[in-house]
Amino acid sequence: MRKDLISGLVLLAGAGTYYAWAGEIADSTLSDEVGAAGLPHVLAIVLAILGILLMGRTLLASQARQVAAGADDDERDARLPRAVGFLLFGAAYVILLPFVGYVIGTALLIGGIALYEGAPRTWVVPVAAIGGGIFYWAVFVKLLGVHQPAGSLVQGLF
Repeated sequence: MRKDLISGLVLLAGAGTYYAWAGEIADSTLSDEVGAAGLPHVLAIVLAILGILLMGRTLLASQARQVAAGADDDERDARLPRAVGFLLFGAAYVILLPFVGYVIGTALLIGGIALYEGAPRTWVVPVAAIGGGIFYWAVFVKLLGVHQPAGSLVQGLF
């Protein structure tokens, strides 16, 4: 319960910081009525609302309700290492992405998380990871036109 309250406060502080930084985005001559900072401001407001909702839900919940739901101390303590593992996967993805590129980085992320979550070590994991990397590349790069890094390692090979 305390972790959710702290997380809500962190979200709220992050939203405020993001909103302030988004205000420094300069408008160009091609800007519309919303401006270049419009979407970042909306995202900051949504993040702040989510933080407030998380804190409100935490403050309204009682300790007896948590015990009735079956969450004991051992289960709560086991969640932290798992969350840290996911955080490390995200950090590794961000660090490796400029080197290996979007397709390979996403495939490594999908495969790594699948194995971390206990998927059997069969041919299905690499096929799903490679297929997922190609699928997300096709959606973002080809369909939506969002530029993704090709990776300096991959560019050197081709």
